[in-house]
Amino acid sequence: MIRESKAVKEKRALEEFEQALRSLPDPRRAQGKRYSLRAVVVIALMAMVCGADDAEAIQEWGEANSEWLSTFVELPHGTPTQDVILAVFAALEPQAFSGVFLSWMAFLRARLDLNGGHIAIDGKTSRGSYDRAHERPAVHTVSAWLSDESLVLGQQKTQEKSNEITAIPQLLALLDIGGATVTIDAMGCQTDIAEVITKAQGHYILAVKDNQPTLHEEIQEAFADALDAGPRPLDQSRLTIETYTSTDKGHGRIEERTLHVCRDLSWISTASRWSGLEFIAMVESVRTDLSKGTTSTQARYYIGSDAKASTESIANLIRRHWSIENELHWVLDIAFSEDSARHRAGNCAQNFATLRHFAINLLKSDRTVKLGVANKRKRAGWNRKYLIHLLTGAEC
Repeated sequence: MIRESKAVKEKRALEEFEQALRSLPDPRRAQGKRYSLRAVVVIALMAMVCGADDAEAIQEWGEANSEWLSTFVELPHGTPTQDVILAVFAALEPQAFSGVFLSWMAFLRARLDLNGGHIAIDGKTSRGSYDRAHERPAVHTVSAWLSDESLVLGQQKTQEKSNEITAIPQLLALLDIGGATVTIDAMGCQTDIAEVITKAQGHYILAVKDNQPTLHEEIQEAFADALDAGPRPLDQSRLTIETYTSTDKGHGRIEERTLHVCRDLSWISTASRWSGLEFIAMVESVRTDLSKGTTSTQARYYIGSDAKASTESIANLIRRHWSIENELHWVLDIAFSEDSARHRAGNCAQNFATLRHFAINLLKSDRTVKLGVANKRKRAGWNRKYLIHLLTGAEC
Protein backbone atom coordinates (compact mmCIF):
# COMPACT_ATOMS: atom_id res chain seq x y z
CA MET A 1 0.00 0.00 0.00
CA ILE A 2 1.37 3.43 -0.98
CA ARG A 3 1.20 5.89 1.91
CA GLU A 4 -0.38 9.22 1.03
CA SER A 5 1.82 12.29 1.30
CA LYS A 6 1.00 14.91 3.91
CA ALA A 7 -0.16 17.34 1.20
CA VAL A 8 -2.51 14.76 -0.35
CA LYS A 9 -3.98 13.79 3.04
CA GLU A 10 -4.47 17.45 3.94
CA LYS A 11 -6.19 18.26 0.64
CA ARG A 12 -8.52 15.25 0.86
CA ALA A 13 -9.38 15.95 4.50
CA LEU A 14 -10.09 19.64 3.77
CA GLU A 15 -12.42 18.67 0.91
CA GLU A 16 -14.29 16.31 3.24
CA PHE A 17 -14.59 19.02 5.89
CA GLU A 18 -15.92 21.59 3.43
CA GLN A 19 -18.41 19.02 2.12
CA ALA A 20 -19.55 18.23 5.68
CA LEU A 21 -20.05 21.92 6.40
CA ARG A 22 -22.00 22.46 3.17
CA SER A 23 -24.18 19.41 3.80
CA LEU A 24 -24.97 20.28 7.43
CA PRO A 25 -28.79 20.05 7.44
CA ASP A 26 -30.62 23.26 8.33
CA PRO A 27 -33.44 22.32 10.74
CA ARG A 28 -35.36 25.57 10.20
CA ARG A 29 -38.27 26.22 7.86
CA ALA A 30 -37.40 28.29 4.81
CA GLN A 31 -40.24 30.72 5.55
CA GLY A 32 -39.08 33.63 7.67
CA LYS A 33 -35.43 32.50 7.78
CA ARG A 34 -33.29 35.64 8.01
CA TYR A 35 -29.81 34.16 8.56
CA SER A 36 -27.99 31.36 6.79
CA LEU A 37 -26.98 28.37 8.91
CA ARG A 38 -23.36 28.90 7.89
CA ALA A 39 -23.45 32.52 9.14
CA VAL A 40 -24.78 31.55 12.56
CA VAL A 41 -22.32 28.67 13.04
CA VAL A 42 -19.27 30.62 11.81
CA ILE A 43 -20.05 33.68 13.93
CA ALA A 44 -20.72 31.53 17.00
CA LEU A 45 -17.41 29.68 16.57
CA MET A 46 -15.40 32.86 16.04
CA ALA A 47 -17.05 34.53 19.03
CA MET A 48 -16.41 31.46 21.18
CA VAL A 49 -12.70 31.56 20.25
CA CYS A 50 -12.62 35.23 21.23
CA GLY A 51 -14.03 34.68 24.71
CA ALA A 52 -17.82 34.61 24.26
CA ASP A 53 -19.12 31.79 26.46
CA ASP A 54 -22.88 32.08 25.89
CA ALA A 55 -25.43 33.26 23.32
CA GLU A 56 -25.69 36.76 24.81
CA ALA A 57 -21.93 37.26 24.57
CA ILE A 58 -21.91 35.82 21.03
CA GLN A 59 -24.53 38.41 20.03
CA GLU A 60 -22.45 41.21 21.58
CA TRP A 61 -19.28 40.06 19.81
CA GLY A 62 -21.14 39.82 16.50
CA GLU A 63 -22.54 43.32 16.83
CA ALA A 64 -19.10 44.72 17.69
CA ASN A 65 -17.59 43.09 14.61
CA SER A 66 -20.56 43.32 12.21
CA GLU A 67 -18.86 45.54 9.63
CA TRP A 68 -15.91 43.15 9.28
CA LEU A 69 -18.09 40.01 9.37
CA SER A 70 -20.27 41.33 6.57
CA THR A 71 -17.25 41.26 4.22
CA PHE A 72 -17.28 37.44 4.10
CA VAL A 73 -20.64 36.37 5.63
CA GLU A 74 -24.03 37.36 4.21
CA LEU A 75 -25.75 39.51 6.85
CA PRO A 76 -28.62 41.40 5.17
CA HIS A 77 -30.33 41.81 8.54
CA GLY A 78 -27.26 42.47 10.66
CA THR A 79 -25.67 39.94 12.97
CA PRO A 80 -27.88 37.28 14.63
CA THR A 81 -29.41 37.94 18.03
CA GLN A 82 -29.06 35.58 20.96
CA ASP A 83 -32.62 34.33 20.33
CA VAL A 84 -31.65 33.33 16.79
CA ILE A 85 -28.43 31.71 18.00
CA LEU A 86 -30.24 29.69 20.68
CA ALA A 87 -33.01 28.66 18.27
CA VAL A 88 -30.49 27.41 15.69
CA PHE A 89 -28.38 25.41 18.15
CA ALA A 90 -31.46 24.04 19.90
CA ALA A 91 -32.78 22.66 16.59
CA LEU A 92 -29.46 21.65 14.99
CA GLU A 93 -29.00 17.85 14.83
CA PRO A 94 -26.13 17.09 17.27
CA GLN A 95 -24.80 14.08 15.35
CA ALA A 96 -24.63 16.11 12.14
CA PHE A 97 -22.83 18.98 13.88
CA SER A 98 -20.47 16.52 15.55
CA GLY A 99 -19.84 15.04 12.09
CA VAL A 100 -18.63 18.44 10.87
CA PHE A 101 -16.31 18.57 13.88
CA LEU A 102 -14.93 15.11 13.12
CA SER A 103 -14.33 16.05 9.49
CA TRP A 104 -12.48 19.17 10.57
CA MET A 105 -10.40 17.11 13.02
CA ALA A 106 -9.40 14.80 10.15
CA PHE A 107 -8.16 17.88 8.31
CA LEU A 108 -6.29 19.15 11.37
CA ARG A 109 -4.62 15.77 11.95
CA ALA A 110 -3.58 15.69 8.30
CA ARG A 111 -2.23 19.25 8.51
CA LEU A 112 -0.21 18.38 11.62
CA ASP A 113 0.71 14.96 10.12
CA LEU A 114 -0.53 13.10 13.21
CA ASN A 115 -0.74 9.31 13.34
CA GLY A 116 -1.19 6.95 16.27
CA GLY A 117 -0.30 8.47 19.62
CA HIS A 118 -2.14 8.30 22.91
CA ILE A 119 -5.92 8.78 23.13
CA ALA A 120 -7.51 9.22 26.56
CA ILE A 121 -11.25 8.59 26.87
CA ASP A 122 -13.24 10.12 29.73
CA GLY A 123 -16.62 11.67 30.47
CA LYS A 124 -17.67 15.06 31.84
CA THR A 125 -21.02 16.36 33.04
CA SER A 126 -22.07 19.91 32.09
CA ARG A 127 -23.69 20.72 35.42
CA GLY A 128 -25.35 23.89 34.22
CA SER A 129 -27.35 21.92 31.63
CA TYR A 130 -29.50 20.29 34.32
CA ASP A 131 -33.09 21.41 33.70
CA ARG A 132 -35.01 21.17 36.95
CA ALA A 133 -38.21 22.62 35.50
CA HIS A 134 -38.50 19.89 32.84
CA GLU A 135 -36.72 17.19 34.90
CA ARG A 136 -34.01 16.79 32.26
CA PRO A 137 -30.69 15.42 33.55
CA ALA A 138 -27.45 17.29 32.93
CA VAL A 139 -25.73 16.44 29.66
CA HIS A 140 -22.84 14.00 30.10
CA THR A 141 -20.32 13.91 27.24
CA VAL A 142 -17.63 11.32 26.63
CA SER A 143 -14.59 12.83 24.90
CA ALA A 144 -11.54 11.44 23.12
CA TRP A 145 -8.39 13.41 23.91
CA LEU A 146 -5.18 13.18 21.85
CA SER A 147 -2.84 13.88 24.75
CA ASP A 148 0.39 14.33 22.78
CA GLU A 149 -1.11 17.27 20.89
CA SER A 150 -3.71 18.39 23.48
CA LEU A 151 -6.57 18.08 20.98
CA VAL A 152 -10.14 16.82 21.24
CA LEU A 153 -10.69 14.12 18.62
CA GLY A 154 -14.42 13.66 19.13
CA GLN A 155 -17.27 13.42 21.60
CA GLN A 156 -20.39 11.36 22.25
CA LYS A 157 -23.32 12.41 24.40
CA THR A 158 -24.82 10.19 27.08
CA GLN A 159 -27.54 11.12 29.55
CA GLU A 160 -25.94 9.44 32.55
CA LYS A 161 -22.42 8.41 33.52
CA SER A 162 -23.44 4.75 33.59
CA ASN A 163 -24.21 4.98 29.87
CA GLU A 164 -20.53 5.57 29.10
CA ILE A 165 -20.37 1.81 28.53
CA THR A 166 -22.49 2.20 25.40
CA ALA A 167 -21.21 5.67 24.42
CA ILE A 168 -17.51 4.73 24.37
CA PRO A 169 -17.80 2.10 21.57
CA GLN A 170 -19.94 4.54 19.56
CA LEU A 171 -17.27 7.22 19.95
CA LEU A 172 -14.42 4.85 19.08
CA ALA A 173 -16.25 3.79 15.92
CA LEU A 174 -16.09 7.40 14.69
CA LEU A 175 -12.33 7.73 15.16
CA ASP A 176 -9.21 6.52 13.40
CA ILE A 177 -7.41 4.81 16.30
CA GLY A 178 -5.09 2.61 14.23
CA GLY A 179 -1.65 2.50 15.87
CA ALA A 180 -2.82 4.52 18.88
CA THR A 181 -3.02 3.42 22.51
CA VAL A 182 -6.40 4.13 24.11
CA THR A 183 -6.59 4.57 27.89
CA ILE A 184 -9.91 4.44 29.74
CA ASP A 185 -10.82 4.43 33.42
CA ALA A 186 -12.57 1.49 35.10
CA MET A 187 -16.00 2.35 33.64
CA GLY A 188 -14.64 1.45 30.19
CA CYS A 189 -13.05 -1.82 31.30
CA GLN A 190 -15.38 -4.00 29.24
CA THR A 191 -14.62 -6.93 26.95
CA ASP A 192 -16.68 -5.38 24.13
CA ILE A 193 -14.68 -2.14 24.32
CA ALA A 194 -11.37 -4.02 24.28
CA GLU A 195 -12.54 -5.84 21.15
CA VAL A 196 -13.58 -2.61 19.40
CA ILE A 197 -10.12 -1.16 19.99
CA THR A 198 -8.13 -4.18 18.82
CA LYS A 199 -10.32 -4.70 15.75
CA ALA A 200 -9.52 -1.08 14.78
CA GLN A 201 -5.79 -1.93 15.01
CA GLY A 202 -5.33 0.05 18.22
CA HIS A 203 -3.98 -0.88 21.65
CA TYR A 204 -5.58 -0.37 25.06
CA ILE A 205 -4.70 0.19 28.70
CA LEU A 206 -7.82 -0.19 30.84
CA ALA A 207 -8.09 0.52 34.56
CA VAL A 208 -9.49 -2.40 36.55
CA LYS A 209 -11.65 -2.01 39.64
CA ASP A 210 -14.50 -3.82 41.37
CA ASN A 211 -16.83 -3.59 38.36
CA GLN A 212 -14.75 -6.53 37.06
CA PRO A 213 -14.51 -8.39 40.40
CA THR A 214 -12.90 -11.63 39.22
CA LEU A 215 -10.31 -9.89 37.05
CA HIS A 216 -9.59 -7.34 39.80
CA GLU A 217 -9.10 -10.02 42.45
CA GLU A 218 -6.90 -12.20 40.25
CA ILE A 219 -4.61 -9.30 39.32
CA GLN A 220 -4.26 -8.40 43.00
CA GLU A 221 -3.43 -12.00 43.89
CA ALA A 222 -0.94 -12.33 41.03
CA PHE A 223 1.07 -9.31 42.11
CA ALA A 224 0.80 -10.19 45.80
CA ASP A 225 2.37 -13.55 45.00
CA ALA A 226 4.98 -12.11 42.62
CA LEU A 227 6.11 -9.48 45.14
CA ASP A 228 6.15 -11.85 48.09
CA ALA A 229 9.85 -12.24 48.91
CA GLY A 230 9.25 -14.97 51.45
CA PRO A 231 10.40 -18.58 51.00
CA ARG A 232 8.29 -20.99 48.95
CA PRO A 233 8.42 -24.64 47.95
CA LEU A 234 10.96 -25.52 45.23
CA ASP A 235 8.18 -26.57 42.85
CA GLN A 236 6.41 -23.19 43.05
CA SER A 237 7.90 -20.61 40.71
CA ARG A 238 7.42 -16.90 41.15
CA LEU A 239 5.83 -14.80 38.38
CA THR A 240 8.32 -12.66 36.47
CA ILE A 241 7.61 -8.94 36.71
CA GLU A 242 9.19 -5.81 35.20
CA THR A 243 9.43 -2.66 37.29
CA TYR A 244 9.76 1.06 36.58
CA THR A 245 9.92 3.78 39.25
CA SER A 246 9.56 7.56 38.94
CA THR A 247 9.51 10.32 41.56
CA ASP A 248 7.85 13.73 41.50
CA LYS A 249 8.42 16.54 43.97
CA GLY A 250 6.38 19.72 44.13
CA HIS A 251 3.50 21.54 45.82
CA GLY A 252 4.79 20.46 49.23
CA ARG A 253 4.76 16.74 48.54
CA ILE A 254 6.83 13.91 47.15
CA GLU A 255 5.21 11.11 45.17
CA GLU A 256 6.99 7.92 44.20
CA ARG A 257 5.22 5.76 41.62
CA THR A 258 6.30 2.21 40.96
CA LEU A 259 4.86 0.33 38.01
CA HIS A 260 4.95 -3.47 38.00
CA VAL A 261 4.16 -5.25 34.71
CA CYS A 262 3.54 -8.99 34.37
CA ARG A 263 3.26 -10.57 30.92
CA ASP A 264 2.53 -14.02 32.32
CA LEU A 265 -1.29 -14.34 32.31
CA SER A 266 -1.45 -17.75 33.94
CA TRP A 267 -3.19 -16.33 37.00
CA ILE A 268 -5.94 -14.68 34.91
CA SER A 269 -8.76 -17.18 34.39
CA THR A 270 -10.68 -14.80 32.09
CA ALA A 271 -7.69 -13.85 29.90
CA SER A 272 -9.23 -15.40 26.78
CA ARG A 273 -12.26 -13.09 27.04
CA TRP A 274 -10.12 -9.96 26.65
CA SER A 275 -9.21 -9.36 23.01
CA GLY A 276 -5.47 -8.94 22.53
CA LEU A 277 -4.62 -9.07 26.24
CA GLU A 278 -0.83 -9.10 26.70
CA PHE A 279 -0.08 -7.87 30.23
CA ILE A 280 -1.42 -6.93 33.63
CA ALA A 281 -0.03 -4.00 35.60
CA MET A 282 -0.05 -2.49 39.06
CA VAL A 283 0.91 1.06 40.02
CA GLU A 284 1.94 1.64 43.63
CA SER A 285 1.89 5.33 44.62
CA VAL A 286 3.53 6.49 47.83
CA ARG A 287 2.73 10.14 48.56
CA THR A 288 4.39 12.09 51.37
CA ASP A 289 2.95 15.41 52.53
CA LEU A 290 6.04 17.36 53.63
CA SER A 291 4.13 19.93 55.67
CA LYS A 292 2.13 17.35 57.63
CA GLY A 293 4.76 14.61 57.65
CA THR A 294 2.15 12.04 56.58
CA THR A 295 2.46 9.28 54.00
CA SER A 296 -0.31 7.53 52.05
CA THR A 297 -0.12 4.53 49.76
CA GLN A 298 -2.43 3.58 46.89
CA ALA A 299 -2.44 0.67 44.44
CA ARG A 300 -4.17 0.76 41.03
CA TYR A 301 -4.53 -2.08 38.53
CA TYR A 302 -4.61 -2.25 34.73
CA ILE A 303 -4.71 -4.55 31.72
CA GLY A 304 -3.06 -3.82 28.38
CA SER A 305 -2.75 -5.14 24.85
CA ASP A 306 0.58 -3.88 23.46
CA ALA A 307 3.14 -6.68 23.72
CA LYS A 308 5.95 -4.35 22.61
CA ALA A 309 5.25 -1.60 25.16
CA SER A 310 8.08 -1.00 27.65
CA THR A 311 7.45 -0.50 31.35
CA GLU A 312 8.45 3.16 31.04
CA SER A 313 6.04 3.80 28.15
CA ILE A 314 3.21 2.03 30.01
CA ALA A 315 3.88 4.16 33.11
CA ASN A 316 3.89 7.34 31.03
CA LEU A 317 0.63 6.44 29.25
CA ILE A 318 -1.12 5.67 32.54
CA ARG A 319 -0.03 9.01 33.93
CA ARG A 320 -0.83 10.90 30.72
CA HIS A 321 -4.40 9.62 30.88
CA TRP A 322 -5.17 12.25 33.48
CA SER A 323 -4.24 15.04 31.09
CA ILE A 324 -7.84 14.84 29.86
CA GLU A 325 -8.89 16.05 33.32
CA ASN A 326 -6.16 18.67 33.71
CA GLU A 327 -5.96 20.00 30.15
CA LEU A 328 -9.51 19.56 28.84
CA HIS A 329 -12.11 19.30 31.59
CA TRP A 330 -10.39 21.88 33.79
CA VAL A 331 -10.03 24.27 30.83
CA LEU A 332 -13.72 23.83 29.94
CA ASP A 333 -14.70 24.77 33.49
CA ILE A 334 -12.20 27.60 34.09
CA ALA A 335 -11.56 29.15 30.66
CA PHE A 336 -14.99 28.45 29.10
CA SER A 337 -17.20 28.47 32.23
CA GLU A 338 -18.93 25.30 31.05
CA ASP A 339 -20.42 24.42 34.43
CA SER A 340 -22.08 27.86 34.53
CA ALA A 341 -23.63 27.51 31.05
CA ARG A 342 -27.44 27.53 31.23
CA HIS A 343 -28.33 26.65 27.64
CA ARG A 344 -30.87 23.86 28.10
CA ALA A 345 -33.47 24.13 25.34
CA GLY A 346 -33.51 21.35 22.76
CA ASN A 347 -30.03 20.35 21.61
CA CYS A 348 -28.32 23.54 22.85
CA ALA A 349 -26.22 21.95 25.60
CA GLN A 350 -24.81 19.23 23.36
CA ASN A 351 -24.15 21.51 20.40
CA PHE A 352 -22.49 24.14 22.60
CA ALA A 353 -20.24 21.39 24.00
CA THR A 354 -19.16 20.60 20.42
CA LEU A 355 -18.67 24.32 19.77
CA ARG A 356 -16.37 24.55 22.81
CA HIS A 357 -14.36 21.58 21.55
CA PHE A 358 -14.00 23.32 18.18
CA ALA A 359 -12.67 26.43 19.92
CA ILE A 360 -10.32 24.52 22.23
CA ASN A 361 -8.72 22.71 19.30
CA LEU A 362 -8.21 25.93 17.36
CA LEU A 363 -6.51 27.45 20.40
CA LYS A 364 -4.54 24.38 21.46
CA SER A 365 -3.22 23.64 17.97
CA ASP A 366 -1.56 27.07 17.76
CA ARG A 367 2.13 26.96 18.72
CA THR A 368 3.07 30.51 17.71
CA VAL A 369 2.52 32.06 21.14
CA LYS A 370 3.27 30.66 24.59
CA LEU A 371 0.00 31.50 26.29
CA GLY A 372 -2.70 29.55 28.10
CA VAL A 373 -6.10 29.06 26.51
CA ALA A 374 -7.71 31.92 28.44
CA ASN A 375 -5.08 34.42 27.30
CA LYS A 376 -5.14 33.11 23.72
CA ARG A 377 -8.86 33.84 23.68
CA LYS A 378 -8.17 37.41 24.80
CA ARG A 379 -5.47 37.80 22.17
CA ALA A 380 -7.86 36.55 19.46
CA GLY A 381 -10.47 39.07 20.61
CA TRP A 382 -7.97 41.93 20.56
CA ASN A 383 -5.96 40.96 17.47
CA ARG A 384 -7.95 40.14 14.33
CA LYS A 385 -4.85 38.85 12.51
CA TYR A 386 -4.32 36.32 15.29
CA LEU A 387 -7.96 35.24 15.06
CA ILE A 388 -7.59 34.70 11.30
CA HIS A 389 -4.40 32.74 11.98
CA LEU A 390 -6.25 30.46 14.40
CA LEU A 391 -9.03 29.85 11.92
CA THR A 392 -6.98 29.39 8.75
CA GLY A 393 -3.37 28.76 9.74
CA ALA A 394 -2.30 31.90 7.85
CA GLU A 395 0.69 33.81 9.21
CA CYS A 396 -0.29 36.61 11.58
